[in-house]
Amino acid sequence: MGGVISTFLSADTIRPILSYVGGEAKYIWGLKDNLDDLQTQKEKLIEKKEDMLNEVELAEQRPRTRRTRSVQRWFERVDRRVTEVERLQQERDQEIDRLCLGGFCSKNLISSYSFGKRVEKMKNEVIELKKGGEAINPLYEEVPEGAAVAIAVDRTIVGQESILDRVWRCITDQEQNKGIIGLYGMGGVGKTTLLKQVNNKFCSDEQHHFGVVIWSVVSREPNLKQIQVDIGKRIGFSTDSWQRKSFEERASDITNALKHKKFVLLLDDIWESKIDLTELGVPLQRLDSGSRIVFTTRFRGTCGEMGADERFEVSCLGDDDAWKFFEGVVGRYVLDKHPDIPELAKAMARQCHGLPLALKTVGNAMASKEYPQEWSHAIEIISRSASKFKDMEKQVLSRLKFSYDSLPNDELRSCLLYCCLFPEDSEIPKTDLMEYWKSEGFVDSSSGWGVLGALLRACLLEEAGLVDEGGNRVKMHDMIRDMALWIANEIEEEEENFLIRAGVGLTDAPKIEEWEGVKRISLMENKIQSLPQIPTCPRLQTLLLNRNHIAKITDSFFQSLPSLRVLNLSGNHYLTELPVGISSLVSLHHLDLSYTPLTELPVGISSLVSLHHLDLSSTEVRGLPQELKALVNLRYLNLEYTRKMSRIPEQLISSFPKLQVLRMLSCGSEIFPIVEEGNVLSDGAEPLIKEIHCLEQLNLITLSLRGTRGVENFLKFPKLQNITQALSIEHCNSLPLNLLHLSNMEHLEKLHIEESNLEDWNVDCAGEVQKMRKLHFVTIYECSNVKDFTWLVFVPNLKWLRICYCDDMEEIISVEKLSEVSEMMGELNLFSELELLVIRNASNLERIYRVPLPFPQLKVIDISECPKLKKLPLNSSSAKGRKIVIYGEKEWWEELQWEDQATQNAFSPCFLPDE
Repeated sequence: MGGVISTFLSADTIRPILSYVGGEAKYIWGLKDNLDDLQTQKEKLIEKKEDMLNEVELAEQRPRTRRTRSVQRWFERVDRRVTEVERLQQERDQEIDRLCLGGFCSKNLISSYSFGKRVEKMKNEVIELKKGGEAINPLYEEVPEGAAVAIAVDRTIVGQESILDRVWRCITDQEQNKGIIGLYGMGGVGKTTLLKQVNNKFCSDEQHHFGVVIWSVVSREPNLKQIQVDIGKRIGFSTDSWQRKSFEERASDITNALKHKKFVLLLDDIWESKIDLTELGVPLQRLDSGSRIVFTTRFRGTCGEMGADERFEVSCLGDDDAWKFFEGVVGRYVLDKHPDIPELAKAMARQCHGLPLALKTVGNAMASKEYPQEWSHAIEIISRSASKFKDMEKQVLSRLKFSYDSLPNDELRSCLLYCCLFPEDSEIPKTDLMEYWKSEGFVDSSSGWGVLGALLRACLLEEAGLVDEGGNRVKMHDMIRDMALWIANEIEEEEENFLIRAGVGLTDAPKIEEWEGVKRISLMENKIQSLPQIPTCPRLQTLLLNRNHIAKITDSFFQSLPSLRVLNLSGNHYLTELPVGISSLVSLHHLDLSYTPLTELPVGISSLVSLHHLDLSSTEVRGLPQELKALVNLRYLNLEYTRKMSRIPEQLISSFPKLQVLRMLSCGSEIFPIVEEGNVLSDGAEPLIKEIHCLEQLNLITLSLRGTRGVENFLKFPKLQNITQALSIEHCNSLPLNLLHLSNMEHLEKLHIEESNLEDWNVDCAGEVQKMRKLHFVTIYECSNVKDFTWLVFVPNLKWLRICYCDDMEEIISVEKLSEVSEMMGELNLFSELELLVIRNASNLERIYRVPLPFPQLKVIDISECPKLKKLPLNSSSAKGRKIVIYGEKEWWEELQWEDQATQNAFSPCFLPDE
C-alpha cells in the first residue's frame, strides 16, 4: 500500500500539501470570503476616488488651479487596480466550483492555492492603495502663470499677417540687437490689435525663450504709477502694501526682479510724451541680453524719442483686405439677402479708405440693413459728409481728433486744416503748401519745414509719390481729411468754417448764399465756366478756383473780399483777362495765374498795394506794365514758364524792396534773343541781374541764362549764385561756367543745360570742387561734343537724371576718369539716391557704367533710341527689395545682355514696352 501511495504522490505534489497542512489552507478554505472582501474593498476604493475626484474637479473650476501630480498618479493607479480586480472576479465561479469537502479542499490543490494567494495579495494592495489616497495632501495646487496672459482680441484684422510675422521675427531673433521696437500709424489703423496679437502669440508659441511678457496701456495722459502696477502684477508684486510704496521703492523692486529675467514689455498707445523707462524701474541693460520693449504710437516722431532700434509703420488696408474685413463684419446673411447688396457693400467699404476702425464702425451699422435702398442711402450720406453717418462722429472722427488736439499749437492745427482744401487723394508739393501757409501767416520763412515735419511725424500727413522737379509731395489720408472737414465746419465753426467742393465735377459755382461767413473756399478741379455773381465775404481769406473752365469773371466779383490773402486762378485755360475789380483785393498776399492764357494784366492791378505774393508762372503774359511798380509790399513773384513774356520794364524788379522770392525759370524763352530797348531781359540780361542784385531781402531765385553773355553777367555777382535754387543754361557754345562755380552754389537744387558746350567740364579739378549735396535734378538736353558726364560724381544726392539728344556721348560715367578723382573724393556711392534715370536719343551711348551698381533708391529707368546700349549696370543685388519699372523699345530689351541668369530673372518682370 505504501508503494502505491508513493507511486501517485510525487515530490511536486507533496510540497503544496505539506504547506497546506502547515497553515496556508486559508487560501483555499477562505477563498470565497476573500473574494467577497476583495469586492468590498474595491468598492470602497472607488468611492474614495470619486470623493477625491469631485473635490479636485470643483477646485479646477477656479482660474489657475489644477490637480497635483500625486493625486493624478493615484487616480491612474486606482484605475489600473480596479481593472485587475475585475479580471480576478471573472475567474471566481470557476475557482469556487473546484472546491470540495465543504470548501476545505480542492479538486486541483495547486490551482486553488495559487488563485487564493493572488486574491489575498490583491485585497491587501487595494487596502493599502486606499490608505495611500487618504494620505495625499494637497489634492490641487495653483498653476504658475505662463510667460504671457492672453488678451481678448475683438477680431483678427485681415491684412496684418505679414507685419505680425515681421514684428515677431524681430522680437524673437536673438542675433539682432533690436531691443526697442516701435509700431506707428494713424489712429484707428489697428496698432493695438496688432500688439495684442503679438502678446497672444507668446501664449501659443512655446518656442520663445522669454520668462515674462508684460502688457500696459500708456494712453494720452500717462499714469506712471499704473504702469508700475501693471509691471508689478506680472512679476509677483500684487499686494496692496507694495502698491502703497513710494514711486522710487517700486522702481527699485521692479529693477531687482527684472534684472534676472529675459522679459518683453508691451506698451500700448504712447503719445508724444516720452516715457522714461529707467525711471519706472525697467533695467534697459537687459536689452543687450535679449529682452525687448515693443510699443505703439500715433506719432512717428515718438519712435525716435523712445530710441526705437526698429520701426514698423502700420498702414491702412488695401482694397482686397479692406473688403474681406468689411465682409466679415457685415456677415454673409445680409450680403446674401439681395443680389445688389454685395456691389453696394463694396462701394460702402471703399468709403472707409482702408481704415479698420471705420470699416468696423460702418460694417456694424450696416449689418442689419437688408434692403438695397438702405445701402444706397447710406452711401449717399457718407459720401456727402462722413460725420453724418451713424456712429462715425463718436467712434471714428472723435478718436482721430485726439491726434489733432495733441498738436502743440494753433499754427500746426491751422496748417493741417488747410490741407483739406485739396481734393481727395491729392498729392501736394511741399514747397507749394508752405507758400500757402506763409501767405496765410501761419508760418514764416524758416518754420515751414518744421511744421511739415511735425505733421508727418504725427501721421496726420504722409509722404506721397515719386520725387519730381517740384520737390517732394505729401498727401492727407481721406479719413483724416474727413476729420479735418468735420472740425473746420462743425467743431470750430466760429474760427474756421470752410466751403469745399473740390474735384466733384461742378459746372456752376455754389450759390452765393453759401459763401457768406466762410473763411476759406476751395472749388478747384471742377468744370465751372463763369463767376457771374458778386459775393460778400468779409472773412474770406482763401479762394482756390484753379483748374476749372472759367472764361469770365464779372468786374465786381472781387469788390467785397477785403480780407482775401490767397487767390488761385491757375489752370483756367479759357481765362484771357482779369476783371479790373481785382484791384480791390488790398490784402492779397498770394496770386497764382499759372497755366492761363492771359495776354495782359489790367492796369488796375497797381492798386494792390498790400500784395505780398504774385504768381504769373506758365501764363502767356506779353509784358509787365509799369504800374506793377506800385506793389511795394510784394514778397513773392513767380514768372516761371511765362515763355512768351516779351518785355519787363527797367527798374520794375528793383521797385520791390521787400521781395524775398523771385522765380523766372523759362521766362521769355520763346522770344530769345530779345533786343528791345528798356527791357531788362535784353543785352544778356545784364540789366535784370543788376536789379536782382539790389534786392536786399531776396533769399531765393530761379533763373534762365541764355548765351555766353548771360552766363558771364550772372558770374559777376557771387551773391546771386549763393541764393540760386534752380538754374537753366541755354545756347552757350562757349560756356564760362565750370564745376567750381557750380559747386559754390550751395542752394542749387535743379540744373537744366540745353544746347551748350560741356566739353571743358572735366574732373581734373577734383581737389577744389566741393560736392553739390543739394543738387537733386539734372537735365542735359542737346549737348554735343562731350563723350561722358563723369562730373556727375560730384552730385552725390542726385534723384533725377535726364539726358536727351546727346549724340556724341559714349558713356555716362567713365571708369578711367573716375580713377583720377576717387582717391581725393573718398567713397563715391555712385547714384546711391537716384530714383529716375531717363536716357533718350543717344545714338553712340555704349554704357552707363562698366560695373553693376546697387541703386538702393531706384524706381524708374527709361531708355529709348539708344541702339548701342546693350547692357545696364545691374546685377541680381541691384535695387534689392525694390520693385522698379524699366521702359524701352521691345527690340532693345530682347537684345539686352545681362550680368548672369539671376540678374535677368530678377529684372524680367520690370519691363514695360514703350507704346
